Amino acid sequence: MKILSIQSAVAFGHVGNSAAVFPLQRIGVEVLPVYTVTFSNHTGYGAWRGPLISPDDVREVILGIEERGVLPEIDVVLSGYQGGVGIGDVIVDAVKRVKAANPSAIYACDPVMGNAKSGCFVAPEIPELLRERVVPIADIITPNQFELGYLTGTTPTTLESTLASVDLARAMGPAVVLVTSVERPDRDPSTIEMLVVDDAGAWSVQTPYLPFKANGSGDVTAALFTAHYRETGDARVSLERAASSVFDLIDLTHRSGSRELLLVEAQEFYAHPRLQFKATRVR
Repeated sequence: MKILSIQSAVAFGHVGNSAAVFPLQRIGVEVLPVYTVTFSNHTGYGAWRGPLISPDDVREVILGIEERGVLPEIDVVLSGYQGGVGIGDVIVDAVKRVKAANPSAIYACDPVMGNAKSGCFVAPEIPELLRERVVPIADIITPNQFELGYLTGTTPTTLESTLASVDLARAMGPAVVLVTSVERPDRDPSTIEMLVVDDAGAWSVQTPYLPFKANGSGDVTAALFTAHYRETGDARVSLERAASSVFDLIDLTHRSGSRELLLVEAQEFYAHPRLQFKATRVR
């Protein structure tokens, strides 16, 4: 499997491609990382250094890959945080080029916009870009519960309302919707859930809630779920594998006291998921 991953990169820590690439490689995926920024660290520190990479330069890198004749071998295009409309245009164009070269390729988009605690933290034009141009061409999207509501103009809270919001999102184009950080009001407060829906049905998996902000964990989740789904075509299996790996990664990091994900130390959890959580069919 080959994945073209168009995301940010940091030298210190693990977000964007700096979170997604190694876990994918550890499960046997060939990754072609294309960087949209190269920062010293993620922006959650409040200070960072390094360049934004211009959309034209990102486009040039992808063109160079195309000139090597690689696009017919690409199975998946993966994208995360989109810093501006220009980068969004480049990603949309890359997806079209890859799918023209390999009609069986899929596009997985993590529509990063914000979260329930921080609200929307992207530029005002990004939600419109995602709704109007990016999500409609995606095969898989991996929003958190807040982003799902923001995309669909709804307020998903209960299982029923979250499923209804997923149906609206799937009507926009994606066949597969993975919703992370699902916090139903009737859940045990010591737990958190993920929910996935595709043509075959809907499944939910519940894991212990860890009181820890793990920057980059969403990027790892999107990458692993997408790779597993591309390999198996089974949403339940892919959800269980991703949930198992990511929980153990976050748990290891939390217990260590590290602010940054222990991405390398947790590598066996990607290669050999414990499958300690079973998904429940909810529709």
